[in-house]
Amino acid sequence: MIKLDAATVLLQWSTGGLFFLWITTRKRVVSPGYGWLLRSIYLVLAAAAAAIGGRVDALVVRDVASILVAVFAAVALTVSVVRRRGDGAAFPPNLDLIAPIIGAIGLVAAGAHAGDPELLSVVRTLVGAAFLGSVSDAMLLGHWYLVQPGLARGPLLEMVRWVGIVWPLEVAALLWPTGMVSVLNGSIDDGYAGLLGWFWVACAITTIVLVIVTRAALKERAYSAVMAATGLLYLAILTAFGTDLVARAVLAR
Repeated sequence: MIKLDAATVLLQWSTGGLFFLWITTRKRVVSPGYGWLLRSIYLVLAAAAAAIGGRVDALVVRDVASILVAVFAAVALTVSVVRRRGDGAAFPPNLDLIAPIIGAIGLVAAGAHAGDPELLSVVRTLVGAAFLGSVSDAMLLGHWYLVQPGLARGPLLEMVRWVGIVWPLEVAALLWPTGMVSVLNGSIDDGYAGLLGWFWVACAITTIVLVIVTRAALKERAYSAVMAATGLLYLAILTAFGTDLVARAVLAR
């Protein structure tokens, strides 16, 4: 049905995060430092995925993909720094697409390896990557406004919108049989008399509510609205990871 292993989750996180970094940087609005920060974070996560995968439940395609994600994230980071501090030539945003494309290949392999039905498992793995990546990048971008306070709200609104777009796909993929519906109706025992199933429901609903409230906060003109939105996105990360990881833990039983 599905598996919960650290190597795959870390690759999901880094792949999704790097993809949505490209969504933001392709418009050349956010300062280069934002890209430096996110590439640094996600290349470390990808390297950790490779290290853990090599020691626990090794899967060659996924683990090689994790290494390459880290490598190409490092390449993009290096090119960005060199061009910024050198001749001033513009960083090519499409360079940020190489790592997540490779990561997606590794995630397809991880999803197929997770079990039957393979297609559902692959969909859950890829959508989960987009879900974790979008909500993480939304929070990090909101926090970046402390560094670049004059930045227009367009990039942050776009990222929050993407979280809202991916949310129903994530929930639908996890509800699809055999999924969380089976936990809620008692067909699958979560080991806690159904408590984890309802905790998952609470996380899923709270995540989309936080997205809606965040968008509402960003309509306010005051700069403090951006900081309020960022605080809401901190909470959304917790509930989003709860939505994805609790379902994985229960359905992997």
